[in-house]
Amino acid sequence: MFSGAANGTEVVDVYQKFPVAVAFPNADEGRCKEAVLINSSGGVAGGDEIRVEVVAEGTASVAVTTQAAEKIYRALDRPARILTRLRADGNARLAWLPQETIVFNRARIVRQTEIDVSSGAELIALEWLVLGRIESGEEVLGGLVQDSWRIRVDGRLVWADGFLASDSTFPQLSRTALLSNWRAIATMIYFGPRPEGRLERLREIGASLECAYGVTIVGAIIVIRVAAIASVDLRRGLRRFLDQLGHELGSGPFGVPKMWSC
Repeated sequence: MFSGAANGTEVVDVYQKFPVAVAFPNADEGRCKEAVLINSSGGVAGGDEIRVEVVAEGTASVAVTTQAAEKIYRALDRPARILTRLRADGNARLAWLPQETIVFNRARIVRQTEIDVSSGAELIALEWLVLGRIESGEEVLGGLVQDSWRIRVDGRLVWADGFLASDSTFPQLSRTALLSNWRAIATMIYFGPRPEGRLERLREIGASLECAYGVTIVGAIIVIRVAAIASVDLRRGLRRFLDQLGHELGSGPFGVPKMWSC
């Protein structure tokens, strides 16, 4: 949990349990905190469960990322589960910017992202999936990927989304109407002031990327989709997007996390 303080942002409460730990590499920079989540087990296997909750209150300014890409390994039966809960209250600014989730062949993963924001807060949340790294010769032929989003503003559900791929649907994903040849896909959510004014600028930024992209507005939520054939291309595109977005939104947590360059 983070809160605004006289000298910027302070850590109010931290709870961590193996295998996930949290580090604060820029703990001395009071205005904006960057928190890094570390999975010391080296990956996620069938039956594993990871829960992450981030709360930013008052005038806190926080960016949360991960130490490295998360790897989802083959599962025989039970899926792994990852639940992420984000809450931004008051005038807090919160950026959830993990590195990619790499899904290996026959992996099984159920991921939920639940977000609660107050009308005065500003938030960016990113999740991206790599369905086999083409540069490493990997291919996902089966398994389970269930990825869902729920976003509430002042307690009211304003956006829900889901992606499902299973043993019966993986062979169909290469169809043009589905994923075509895109193996690396990302969804980014923006909530903040003047969303209509931000929309065109975000579309301009998306057009500068060497990736497929789409930007739309749903009520007060801007939804950005980015896709690429190779994960390295998607990473390059997201870095460019976040770099320009950080300049657009001014000082705060919305640029490229430092850990992405380590």
